[in-house]
Formats: sequence, structure tokens, C-alpha cells
Amino acid sequence: MNYPNREKKWLFSLLAASLVLWLIFLGNSPLRDWDEGTVAQVAREIWRAPIGSMRWLYPTLGGEPYYNKPPLIHLLIAWAYSLAGVNEWTTRLPSAVLTALGVPLLYLIGCMLFKQRLPALFVALVYLTMLPVVRHGRLAMLDGAIITFFLVSLFCLLKVRHNQCYAISVGICLGLITLTKGMIVLLLGGIVFLFLLADRQLALLRNPYLWIGMFLGNAPAIAWYAAQWQYYGSSFLQINFQAQTFSRLVQPVEGHSGPPWYYLIELLKYGFPWLIFLPGGFYLAWKKCQTTWGCLVLVGTIVYFVTISLMRTKLPWYVMPIYPFLALAIGAKLSEIWQHRYFRVWWAVLFAVIAIAGFGGGVYFTLAKQEPVLIVISVVLAISMGIVAWLIQQRDRRFIPVLFSGMYLVLALLMSSRSWIWELNEAFAVKPVAALIQSHVSSGTKVYTSFPYGRPSLDFYCDCKVIPATVPVLQQMWANKSYLLLDNTTLKKINFIGSTVLGTSEDFTLIAPPNK
Repeated sequence: MNYPNREKKWLFSLLAASLVLWLIFLGNSPLRDWDEGTVAQVAREIWRAPIGSMRWLYPTLGGEPYYNKPPLIHLLIAWAYSLAGVNEWTTRLPSAVLTALGVPLLYLIGCMLFKQRLPALFVALVYLTMLPVVRHGRLAMLDGAIITFFLVSLFCLLKVRHNQCYAISVGICLGLITLTKGMIVLLLGGIVFLFLLADRQLALLRNPYLWIGMFLGNAPAIAWYAAQWQYYGSSFLQINFQAQTFSRLVQPVEGHSGPPWYYLIELLKYGFPWLIFLPGGFYLAWKKCQTTWGCLVLVGTIVYFVTISLMRTKLPWYVMPIYPFLALAIGAKLSEIWQHRYFRVWWAVLFAVIAIAGFGGGVYFTLAKQEPVLIVISVVLAISMGIVAWLIQQRDRRFIPVLFSGMYLVLALLMSSRSWIWELNEAFAVKPVAALIQSHVSSGTKVYTSFPYGRPSLDFYCDCKVIPATVPVLQQMWANKSYLLLDNTTLKKINFIGSTVLGTSEDFTLIAPPNK
């Protein structure tokens, strides 16, 4: 592919900016429950497996078969472990790099869709500065990777018009999605098909390169599923396909439920300030529905959003693949504003409200939290959004670069802090407790705890299986010579005669049974 020098400069700049944002202080916070802790455990067990074993083909979690997801990302993390050791940075590195690559990819897609550099650049910058994309993309999860694979498939789909050989890569990328997150490929592949139908490109289905790519891309995925079925039998089909995949459509899995408007609330919570321009972007896509970009935005957004909203299982990261479509709509709207100097007064009002909220956050963090980084973030947000509001009021289109710069700086500061994974504050800190367990208990041992639910991150750090249990079960396990991890309230309720207190951490006490 030959691109002009200026195009290459933009690509390099976007790649560099995205890698900085996704990799800066990547390992400065502990792993998060649930997906991060689980993914890290599976990857570590692959990494630990003896050379020549089949653990990479039949992954395990705590020594038990891991049926949930195919192992592509787990294999990449295990490879990172082999190069630089087991830590938070290597755990998150593969997913972070893959997600960051989506920014220059979206720029290339925008160039082909809009036939102009400006809207494509705005699309990429919007995607670069979306909080959920950056935050979830930095975590050791699967969603950022599948978005990038999907974007590569869209890029190749658009390039087919100039070179039919690109159709091979479409099928290969769909196969990579399958090897990453299983049956979500049916939804994303369905969006591709409906886009071809709506854009009147069904002639592509007669392209032999497409079917060659479908075979090459999906053969490894089909082989993996066949190997699991042959090795584990019907239990794999029941757990992977039924319990972990299709059951999520009709019933809440593991209690993760929500109303049909659950993902609308997620977008409203974390989509600002870009949601301000989303209605105008959708209206523009509707007016341009006969164009390829308008068709892609409408089909992708409507099909994906309606599907996940109707699913009974609700998890925040399920909404992730919708953000490239939103970025296309918002970037197109910002380009129209830049070219036609079109302004709305209520934009200035909303940005002024965000600036006031930033100022209020700065006061709160100064008086209550006294966290310097959060204070600086609040100040930067207040100043940049205040300037944006003033420029809009002056009908000055330079508010757009100021908005991009302000959001990038805010996100860079947030990712440099220890607050970017705010879920860590929902329960006790796992690393001190894990250090206590690890110093007294051998790897692989089962430890029973009074904490009400299991924490995969704790299992990862202590290299044991910490199992939640009720008081009667705890008493029984102690009698069976098992280690107990008890909170202070439970410890006072039960009299463990002859037990040995091994230590305390984070209001938890580790108890050894008699004769241990």
C-alpha cells in the first residue's frame, strides 16, 4: 500500500499518540476482577506448562478445564510472560497494543469512506479520546482485540473494490475474532453481511478470495472447537455454547442482568463530551444513508445496539464494539462544523456545565481526597472545557482542536494515576492479602474465606484458590485441616480452639488448622 508522505506522517502520529495513551503506566495498578484476574490465571498456567504439553490447546483455570473463551489472547499474554516475566504490565500489554492499533486503522477506514483526510482525522481523534475505549482497551480483556480485528476486516472489505485479494483478509480477521471471543463473530459477521446488503455490494459474495479467506481464517477456530469437543465431550458443548454463550441471550448469567436501556445509561455515563455531537452525527448519517459511510454507521450502530440491549445478560464491556461506529458519526459531524462553521448555542452551555463540574471536582479532591493527580485532572478539564465553551460562543471553529487536546491530556493524566481502574475501590486491596497467603500457604492450596464472593485477582496474586463459604462450611473445612481467611466479624463469631493465627492484612486474618 502506497500512501503519500503526509498520510504516513498522520498514521505515524496517530499510532504514536495511541501507544502513549494505552501504554503509559500500564502496570501501575493491580489486576481487576473479573476478566483480568481470570485471563491472567489462564495465561500463567499456559506459560507454566512443560514444553511439549498441550496446555496451550486445552487451557485450564486453577487446574480445571477452562471452557469459557478460546485462548488466542491468553497465548499472547503467556508469550509476554516468557519474555518479561509475570506482572501487570505484561498481562495487559497484548490487549493494549492491539486496541491502540485501532486508532490508525480507523483513520485509514475514514479516508476510504469519506474520500477526505479531515473527517477521517476527526474520526480517529474522537476514537482516541473516548474514555471507555482507552480504559477498557488497557485492561487484560478481549474486547479491544476483537474491535481491532473487526476494523481490519472493514478496512479490507473497503479495499476489495481496488484489489480483490483483500477479501482473503476479511475471512481471516473473522476467524481471529472467533479465536478471541467465540460466537460474537456471528453478530459482527452479521453486521458485515447486512452492510454489504444495504450498500448493494453482494457481488463480493461471489469473490473466490473471500471464501478462501473464510476457510483459512475459520479452519483454526473450527479445529480448536473440535479438539475441545473430542477431548472433553459433551460437557464442553454444554458449558461453552449453552451456559457461556447462547444462555446469555435469554437469561442473566452469574446474576449480571439489567433493563433494556442498560447500555444507553452506560453511554450517557462515559460518553461525554462526544455525545454532545452524536445526535447531529446520526442525523447526518441518516441524510447520507445512500453513501457507504452513512450506511455503515446506521447498520452497525442499530444492529449492534439493539442486539446487546435485548440480551438478558448485561456487562459494561459488551458495548465496546459500538464505539467505532459512534466515532464515525461524531467525526463526520465535527468535520461539517469545521468546514461550514455551524454552531449551536446549547453546545456552549453543555461545555460550560462540564467545566463547572471539573471545577467542582477540583474543589472536592482538594478538600476531601487530597489526591494531587485528580486535582490536576479536574483543573485541566475545567480550563479546557471552559475555553471550548468560550470559543463556541465566539463561533470559532478552533474549539475542535482545543477539545481534542484537552481530552487527550485529561486521559493521559488519568491513565498516569492509580484511579483509572476505579472498581478496585469496591472491595479490599488484594495484593496485601495475597502476600499474606503466599507467605504461609503453598501454591495451589485451597483457602476458604468468609468474604461473600470469589475474587479471581486474589487467586492470581496468591497462586491459590480462595473459595467463599458460609460459617458452617468454614467450620467444617477447618476441621478438615483447611486454611481459613476470615474477616474480623466472622472471627469473633467462631471459636477455633487450637488454631494458629498466621497473620492479618486488610482486616482479614489467616488461620491455620490444628497440626499445620
